[in-house]
Amino acid sequence: MSGSSPGEAGRPSGERGDFSGILADGRWRGPHGIGRFATEVLARLPGVRLLEGGESLFLSPFDPIWISRKIRKERPRAYFTPGFNPPLFSPVPFILTLHDLIHLKVPEEGSLLKHLYYERIVKPALFKAFRVLTVSEWSKQEILAWSGLPGERVVVAGIGVGPSFSPEGPRHALGYPYFLYVGNRKPHKNLSLLFSAFSRARLPREFRLLLSGNPDADTGDHLKRLGIEERVVFLGAIPEGDLPSVYRGAVALLFPSRIEGFGLPVLEALACGSRVLASRIPAVVEGAGEAATLLSPEDPEAWSDSMERIAETIGDGKGEEPCEGNALREAGLARARLYSWDRVGERVGAVLRQAMEERGQ
Repeated sequence: MSGSSPGEAGRPSGERGDFSGILADGRWRGPHGIGRFATEVLARLPGVRLLEGGESLFLSPFDPIWISRKIRKERPRAYFTPGFNPPLFSPVPFILTLHDLIHLKVPEEGSLLKHLYYERIVKPALFKAFRVLTVSEWSKQEILAWSGLPGERVVVAGIGVGPSFSPEGPRHALGYPYFLYVGNRKPHKNLSLLFSAFSRARLPREFRLLLSGNPDADTGDHLKRLGIEERVVFLGAIPEGDLPSVYRGAVALLFPSRIEGFGLPVLEALACGSRVLASRIPAVVEGAGEAATLLSPEDPEAWSDSMERIAETIGDGKGEEPCEGNALREAGLARARLYSWDRVGERVGAVLRQAMEERGQ
């Protein structure tokens, strides 16, 4: 446990920016989508006390019990989790964050346990929560349709881009042009389409496809069957500080997901001035607007054609696409400026202050 001591929990927060009355689940912080949201938001809540350490019990029916006991022990004025794990019971207002419903929407990523967790633990908690936060209007509508909550109970906190994600700065240089994929390899990420499109695209042999993460057996077998294993490069876990240069150096980011709550890599790439080929799905359309080239996540030929057109315009990989590319680049930079973690922190902070006020001074 870090932050202010338990004895301070019952005191009213003094200044508007003081969140010492909030107990928050710090275990979500990490190098993944919810982890980025958690890290950035919690860093913008001065004085917040964090639940840390211990074994992660996410998706376990015992985790809500553990959280409830911590709330009773720490006696905060409100509780906040940047993820979807609620307390089973809480004597204070609590706020949880439901980023998306992918566990329920994608059969390959669901299970009886997950469905039971959402139906028996998450859904009832939504009605008990002071507010439910999410990251996009698309996700909000999905949550409302699934849960039956009234619209005012769900707040779109949004997502942000840090200041290091900009066109200025070093570019990842490997001596060859590359398309880039950033993300995990879960089924909804649709990497089978990406590999198929890259294998059939008529690209100069020096072109490579770079993937975040390390090689795994299933991906390796897939690449071998397509005959492109030597043209795919694994970058391992990319430190966040290195991500902007990797985006800047790419010919384009490829984002073929079938479903997303938001799609943070799209926004980060746009902020770095990179071209983006992305799926035409609601969350990406909402985030990228007209700044990305949007394609069907079921049409590998369209993806191949788009890769070929981009490759034709850049020659040796050092040039720029003259008209359409420059227009998209400017549109992408303008779009990315609409999103910042400071704004997300302000929205979350406003909800937390309301919850503390409801608890009483």
